[in-house]
Amino acid sequence: MKNLATLLLLLPVFMLPGAVNVAPATPLDVHAERLDAFLDQVEDNNAGIGSISIFRDGQEVYARHFGQKQLGDADYTAHTKYQIASVTKMVTAILAFKLIEERRLSLDDRLSGFFPDMPSAQAITVGDLLAHTSGLGNFALKDGTVWVVDKVSEPAILDEIKRQGVSFEPGQGTAYSNSAYLLLRMILEKRSGRTYADLVGQDIAAPLGLQHFASASVPQPDTFLSYAYKGGWEPIKDIDYANVVGVGDIAGTPHDLNLLITALFQGRVLRRTSLQQMMPSAGQGWGRGLAAFSYGQHRFLGHGGDVLGSHSRVIYNPQDGTAISYSTNGERIPTNEFLAALVANVYGEPAVPIAMPK
Repeated sequence: MKNLATLLLLLPVFMLPGAVNVAPATPLDVHAERLDAFLDQVEDNNAGIGSISIFRDGQEVYARHFGQKQLGDADYTAHTKYQIASVTKMVTAILAFKLIEERRLSLDDRLSGFFPDMPSAQAITVGDLLAHTSGLGNFALKDGTVWVVDKVSEPAILDEIKRQGVSFEPGQGTAYSNSAYLLLRMILEKRSGRTYADLVGQDIAAPLGLQHFASASVPQPDTFLSYAYKGGWEPIKDIDYANVVGVGDIAGTPHDLNLLITALFQGRVLRRTSLQQMMPSAGQGWGRGLAAFSYGQHRFLGHGGDVLGSHSRVIYNPQDGTAISYSTNGERIPTNEFLAALVANVYGEPAVPIAMPK
């Protein structure tokens, strides 16, 4: 089994088979020919299977699937969804700030008001849960093993969070925490009186027109399986997404991810003050639902996620309105290497060398 670093965890760095290209909607070129050449190389070397979407100023200017033709008789369309893993946390954070804007929740609310028997519940705030400063751990890893590949009861998960305790005093450090976001999702449900699936569907997907974007609590028949390469792409068993609702359960498309992050930065999802509170402080990797990413001279904000077989990133450059979303259900090139090469190709900069797997 994979360890903590690969389960639903991203640490920030301080359609149909073939191309589906759309003419650029702004004077800024996305260097489509270079992108096609790069993705052709990935596809021809069985280096990955996935999809990419690129937006400029709110319009999709490039989109492509790659590698799926290597899956044999797998059934999919241009709208087949990917498990976006911990990108879900960005959605959970947005929903939290919506309740904060409605004055139904506060960053200063204590965990003890919802789960008084949790470790350090009197000291941990909603703000700590959002910012990974609670000291809580990773419920999905139990005694060094990923135990959420099969359905686990919610009481068992809560017991594991209690058992793991905290690794530092709340607010005195930063450590990525799946446990924090699971508790945060439950707080949102308690405070709103609605299920997480309803919150995602009614407050995010419907208003923004995200037609292929939903929580695991909603049936997901049109979603890619996860694959691993063993001389050919073979399906693998991933986690049971019902165990990670609000943490890493949402399935969606790169196109819808770009619609979401673009709307967020255009002020169509939250107030500007809320967006500012989501962003990392200068020099920090994590904010309250958004992480900082650097690729060359370009600085992005967004989120990413990884489960046992699926990986996603959505990043936005506030300087030029570029959004890049990448989802894969079979990966052989480390995601940050892939994104570094992708960004260089998007901006027409010197190529970032990548060793293709053999």
